[in-house]
Order: sequence, then C-alpha cells, then structure tokens
Amino acid sequence: MQNNFHVAKYELSLEAGREGLTLPPYKGSTLRGGFGAVFKRIACSLPRTQCRACLLQPGCPYAYIFETAPPPGSEALRSYSSIPRPFVLEPPLETKTEYAPGEKLCFHLLLVGKAIGYLPYFIVAFRELGEVGIGRQRKKFQLHTVKAIHPVSGAGEIIYQAADQMIKNMELAWIVDAHQLAAPAADIPPVHNVGLEFQTMTRLKFADKYAQRVEFHVLMRSLLRRISSLAYFHHGWEPELDFTGLIDRAAAVCLVQSQTRWVDWERYSSRQSSRMNMGGVVGQVEYRGDLGAYMPLLRLGQLVHVGKGAVFGMGKYAIC
Repeated sequence: MQNNFHVAKYELSLEAGREGLTLPPYKGSTLRGGFGAVFKRIACSLPRTQCRACLLQPGCPYAYIFETAPPPGSEALRSYSSIPRPFVLEPPLETKTEYAPGEKLCFHLLLVGKAIGYLPYFIVAFRELGEVGIGRQRKKFQLHTVKAIHPVSGAGEIIYQAADQMIKNMELAWIVDAHQLAAPAADIPPVHNVGLEFQTMTRLKFADKYAQRVEFHVLMRSLLRRISSLAYFHHGWEPELDFTGLIDRAAAVCLVQSQTRWVDWERYSSRQSSRMNMGGVVGQVEYRGDLGAYMPLLRLGQLVHVGKGAVFGMGKYAIC
C-alpha cells in the first residue's frame, strides 16, 4: 500500500455584523480560541469530563482535533504528552484591527490527513462562532463562504455559502507520495541556493533556547520532527527518512544572508489562566549548499508550517 501525505486548504470568508469587528493585529490566537470553545460545545458529549479520562475519547471529534495524544503502545514520540494538531489556522497577514459592518475578513484553514474528513465540524463551528461573537467585545459575524483551494495550483471552488448553508462535497487536497520525501540521491535535482521568507512569527527551539538566527540545521530539525509526526499520527505511516544523515548534512549548509528580526507577541491562555509570550522570527534568509534532498520537505513545510504555535498560523514561510 502506497503511503501518501494529504493536505487540504480552505479559504473562509467572514462578514462582519452590524457592529463591525474589532480584532488584534495578529488574529491567529483569537480565531483559534473562539473556534475551539465552540467546537467543544457542539462535538463533546461530556464537557465536564477531562478528555484523557473520558470513555468516549477514542471516537470523539473534539478529542481527536484538540486533545490528541499518542495512543498506548505508540513507538513514536513516546515521551510526548501531546502530538501536533492536524490543522492550521492561517490568519490574514494584514494587521488592521477594525472591520466595518459588512466588511469581509478572509483566512485559511489547512487540514492534514484524517482531519480532512472532519471539515463539516470546522464549518459548523465557525458558523456557530459567528452567533456567539469573537474578540474581547464578542462582536458577531456571518460565515459568508468557504472555498476549497488546491494548495499548490491555487485553483478553487466554493463548497459552502451562507445563502443555503449546504456543504458541497469537494476536496482539492495536495497529495505527496512518501517516496518524494526520501528519493534516492540519483533522482534528486541539484539545488545550491534557496531563499525563505518567514511571514509569521517563527519559534524554533534548539538547545533549550528559541533561535533568533535560523541556521539551516535548526530549521530542518524542527521541520523533520513536525512532518514525521503528522505522517505517523494523522496518516498512519512513518517516513523512511535518514534523520541523522539529513541533520548532519544540514549543518554543512551555510546561512549566507539573514534579514530577520524578532517580533514579540503575547496571547492569553484560558487553559493556563495566564499571558504567554509567543514571539518569533520574521524576515528573509538565504541558504547555500547541497539542498536538493531538502526541497520536498521545504515545499511541504510551506503548507504545514514549522515550529511552535503552528495551529495559530505561526511558523508560516514561503520559498522565494
């Protein structure tokens, strides 16, 4: 059986209600927080029970999407209490905070692997969130349209609109063959230079510190960890990659240009009842070296993001 990595992308368009919308400059945490609370309300049968102790946990959509944990006997990430969530909310890169009544706010939702089948839950949750309201002032909105977009070609088709509130069965997922991630050296086209632009705050941890200078091996450690765990837990297969060799060779790739800066950002965690510093690196870098073997991973990483806070849209980069 062939192993594939599936990523589906959707554009959600919100229409501000009669009071407009007031949102922070970076909207990822606000979208994730409000959406998560509503998702639990519509999907959870026992809201007063902790997910880990709930007998319904194995078949619960909320538990899978938001409280996913390594199942007993998992060989990968045995020491982790949680695993990467199978979705990414990409807020708009614009930093405006006020939206007039009727004005549209568009953002992207990316679903990975088995989570693609849960799309209707995401749509219903955002539709219901519009009735609850979002932001500190809980201003209301309407989920206007949802469009399925091919993650690479950009081709798209509307699959939901407020006028009829029907969800059309349409998937334009990008499918990556596992062999593309671990192609033999003879099949790899040579690449000697690559530039990246970190478009949202990117948090890459190495040696117990968050990197302010993104060396290539630091980037690849984080990217390999994220892609392999998304494949294992949300697709059911483990990439046959030479992790040690890839990381060792990544150390020989030079960071020849770095025009990045650290951007501080705080979010409030209702779970921990405290404010959390979520700053990260933004800006452009250029790498030089033997990069051919890393290009499939870098292309996939553009979609699934890299580093901490990916569900909020952090760690978004583009190959340039």
